Amino acid sequence: MIYPVAVYGHTVLRKKAIPVKKDFPDLDVLVNNLFETMHSSDGVGLAAPQVGLSQRIIVVDASPFAEDEPALENFRKVFINPVIEKRFGDVVTFNEGCLSIPNIREDVNRPEKIKISYFDPEFKRYSETYEGIAARIIQHEYDHLDGILFTDLVSPLRKKIIAKKLIAISKGKFEVSYKTILPNQRVLQRQK
Repeated sequence: MIYPVAVYGHTVLRKKAIPVKKDFPDLDVLVNNLFETMHSSDGVGLAAPQVGLSQRIIVVDASPFAEDEPALENFRKVFINPVIEKRFGDVVTFNEGCLSIPNIREDVNRPEKIKISYFDPEFKRYSETYEGIAARIIQHEYDHLDGILFTDLVSPLRKKIIAKKLIAISKGKFEVSYKTILPNQRVLQRQK
């Protein structure tokens, strides 16, 4: 099932998501639906709050970046109750976008490496280190679990420049090819 994506201004995007419990009903179905929603929206990562579910789960498929980083060719992961334990390395600037903030891209500075612990869908615990684009995507999606959007991380000047565009998004004034949920809960089907 493809879920609609909550857009800027929706309250779920600003909440701190709650941990996923081991007995979460139909977790495998949710994971599959998150991947399906992400792929149908041409995303490379998706956090559960972006589909209106305030739970600490993210999915990532970094394979579209395999040309730049060959190690990402089969990089498809689920992170349940993740905790970024350490951010390190050089701070790198990258032009980010977000399914919840359609048609806006901004340069965002993030550390190039992270150490993260998390559970997989079978609740097996992992502690791993990632770098480059994988670390970037994970950090972006992880921020969603804490109610942080990439536009919060841009310079004050850039925030002023994009303020009107963000307000327009919250009012449904944007064009995308995927279903969205506006702050007033309406579900939209938009075509580009």
